[in-house]
Amino acid sequence: MKQVLQDARSGEVQVAEVPAPRLLPGCVVVRIGASLVSAGTERASSEFASKNLMAKAKARPDLVREVINKIRRDGLFSAVSAVRSRLDQPSALGYSSAGTIIEVADDVADLSVGDRVACAGAGYAVHAEFACVPRLLAARISAHAAVSFEEAAFTTVGAVAMHGVRTADAKLGEVVAVIGLGLLGQLTVQILKAAGCRVLGMDLVPDRAELAARHGADGVSISASAFRELCQQHSAGHGIDAVVITAETASNDPVNLAAEVARERAVIAAVGTVGMELQRRLYYGKELDFRVSRSYGPGRYDAAYEQKGRDYPIGYVRWTETRNMEAFLQLLAERKLDVHALITHRFPVEHAADAYDLITGKTGEPSLGVLITYSEEAEARGYIELAPRAESATAKSKSLAIGVLGAGSFATSTLLPAIKKVGGVELVAICAANGSHARHAAEKFGFRYCATGEEKILTDPAVNTVVIATRHNLHARQVLAALASGKHVFCEKPLCLTEEELAEIVRSYSEDVPASPLLTVGFNRRFAPMAQKLKAFTGAILEPLSVQYRVNAGPLPPDHWLNDPEQGGGRILGEVCHFVDFLIFLTGSQPVEVHTRSLAMSPGENVAISLQFANGSLGTISYLANGDRSFSKERIEVFGGGAAAVLEDFRCLELVRHGRKQVIQSRLRQDKGHQGEWEALAQAVRKGETHIPFPEIVAATLATLRALESRSMGQSRPVDAAQFIHHHAAARSGRPGE
Repeated sequence: MKQVLQDARSGEVQVAEVPAPRLLPGCVVVRIGASLVSAGTERASSEFASKNLMAKAKARPDLVREVINKIRRDGLFSAVSAVRSRLDQPSALGYSSAGTIIEVADDVADLSVGDRVACAGAGYAVHAEFACVPRLLAARISAHAAVSFEEAAFTTVGAVAMHGVRTADAKLGEVVAVIGLGLLGQLTVQILKAAGCRVLGMDLVPDRAELAARHGADGVSISASAFRELCQQHSAGHGIDAVVITAETASNDPVNLAAEVARERAVIAAVGTVGMELQRRLYYGKELDFRVSRSYGPGRYDAAYEQKGRDYPIGYVRWTETRNMEAFLQLLAERKLDVHALITHRFPVEHAADAYDLITGKTGEPSLGVLITYSEEAEARGYIELAPRAESATAKSKSLAIGVLGAGSFATSTLLPAIKKVGGVELVAICAANGSHARHAAEKFGFRYCATGEEKILTDPAVNTVVIATRHNLHARQVLAALASGKHVFCEKPLCLTEEELAEIVRSYSEDVPASPLLTVGFNRRFAPMAQKLKAFTGAILEPLSVQYRVNAGPLPPDHWLNDPEQGGGRILGEVCHFVDFLIFLTGSQPVEVHTRSLAMSPGENVAISLQFANGSLGTISYLANGDRSFSKERIEVFGGGAAAVLEDFRCLELVRHGRKQVIQSRLRQDKGHQGEWEALAQAVRKGETHIPFPEIVAATLATLRALESRSMGQSRPVDAAQFIHHHAAARSGRPGE
């Protein structure tokens, strides 16, 4: 399918051929008929993307600080690599469209194939021939309403205008001013008129003011002084009841002009992106109520609402973003709004780049409502060949012919660059639910084809190794599916999120069976060069070790997917398994008991995890999200046998024995072992050896699961990986477990 993408580095807009999106739970797949180009939001995004690196840095000093901290912590080369990777990912443009549903997920009960819908949301209602849209971001167009896709494509912006009007608390018969008569302002004027308000508009562009007047505005002005007089005349000198600011400017003039024309205790709602340095005298003197209207309405930016379909009860939240969309469509159906008059340009998707030249002012031509249109003949193919299909000798040899599931930021910035450097590896296919991500990764790293459905890779005989880099809740199912296909499996941590999933994996896998596929997990730290040196140093110690592993993880937003118990499993399951594995590697022993304590009165996951090992070693993992990100992230201290060692952020290693200190440093780059783990994996496959012993993988996973259990129960929990494997392996073979 064709999709409109923008290069984050140069700002260039292109129309790319990408795989059609896969149907996800709670979603519908829509064949798009028309989409709206936002002259405000999308122009601002396009202009930012086209800035050079220095201008981007000036506009986003918060990101500059992040880069500086990363340089201090991880080294210059690592930071530069991360920045380049972030700028390299194309962004999908668009957030308002309409079309016909062609697929419906099993858990969506109130929409059907063939329904016509308006779609909303950046990353969902994109400019593409097909889109996968969560249920609550799709609003049905009545089958009995003569609403075209071109009209319905305005619904997202219409919902923004609806919520702005509601935020301003405008009532029947009141006099309401609208400052800024671009597309959002024009819709706001029409909605206010439909609600029975008297409406005054102001814009510096005469054509826009005249257009508002033709569509119901009771008075318009093109200057601030004339607007003040207009407001006095139409309010009998009392001032305006409510003001809706739909302008887009960094200036503070609109918010202060609104205060001048408003009556006492009026409501002023900022809908557009404007400066908000309020003149206190104006606002205090009239006791004005200044409100900021947030996008389409309640539900916006709530992942549980938008992504998981958890609606708000109508008795408590009357106007959610979905219900605002539906109300806008109803006004269209009743012909109380005229959006056709706002359409100034139409572009077929093949020429979408011209639309962005238009809205960014490159053509010098005025515009308002700009639409992208799509052919009804578009084909929803789930994969795209990028290189000639040839018989793969690699898949039949003792080398790695790789199919990757997942093309997120970690896969493209860290995992795939490491794999690319390893010899004897063939990159066959990559899959992601987002077709543009799959296509970009395939082109960047040289895969033969890209897809949006994992079945293509799992059944491809040219692939002998499946790499799983998806969200955590998918790992166990995909591991089992790949093993059932007879392929080697590399799964990024964690292996799974529950003991039941771990038991099923143990029942399905045996590394003792000749020619069986290899299963390993991305516990990369044990393969880091400095980790290997540390292991060689501690290997000479013939007594139990004491190991302290401090992790300055830093906070994550509460709604980050990793914090979601259903998708990410939380940070203990998602990240701490790394550090448990590293302690297993260092001590040369498996944990037998774990005890987790949480930091009192502290938000997030701030825990101390104590581990006792079978050989008598003790380990403590302090995982903290309440520190300063500029401080070092990871520090490991090891004591035993009259020796001590410290590994700081995998960049500095201190080894001390008999009063003599050896210091090994890497000043410019941090190496956490990602390339090393893949070199070891390629060698393991060639020689038929083990990569990470399966019992150690099970031990690290089980200990992490029990650590989470210990935190809930407030007491120590036993860890016996050998017994766990024996019991479930016996169930696999039909022997009674002990």
